[in-house]
Amino acid sequence: MNYLCGLKDLTMNEPILNEAKKDYFAPMHTAEHILNQTMVRMFGCERSKNAHIERKKSKCDYNLPQAPTEAEVIEIARRVNEVISQKLDVFEEFMPYSQAEGLVDLSKLPEDVSETLRVVKVGDYDACACIGEHVSNTSEIGTFEITTHDFENGRWRVRWKVKDRVE
Repeated sequence: MNYLCGLKDLTMNEPILNEAKKDYFAPMHTAEHILNQTMVRMFGCERSKNAHIERKKSKCDYNLPQAPTEAEVIEIARRVNEVISQKLDVFEEFMPYSQAEGLVDLSKLPEDVSETLRVVKVGDYDACACIGEHVSNTSEIGTFEITTHDFENGRWRVRWKVKDRVE
């Protein structure tokens, strides 16, 4: 059985998670969740089709009918930073697949995913089935910045980073 997003160990009542494919940098990975939800809200698209999350820079691909305008690119970054500045708690909930089905997109999960899923929530802004590491509050992320972007054959690729927060 694949435990992709979580499974309650019935004997220990503890979650068992697969190890993430990569050692994601928690602030960057949490920023990806916020970016994905921002794209869904602004463009009505799906979450990123491909993501490459690294400590220094990251990229996500979105299927869009046309490239965002420069004004829209600026607005994406503004909205992501607005969510970050709200100091939202980031937390996980374990729930049955049937409950998660009405809450999050499960289309990327493998067929043999466990019956119990781990759903990561960024306040009331985003919810996503995920096994990665995350910050506990968006105040730990820093400032989101889009560095470059390009559009080709219906795929908009955005490259971005987070700068350390200043206290």
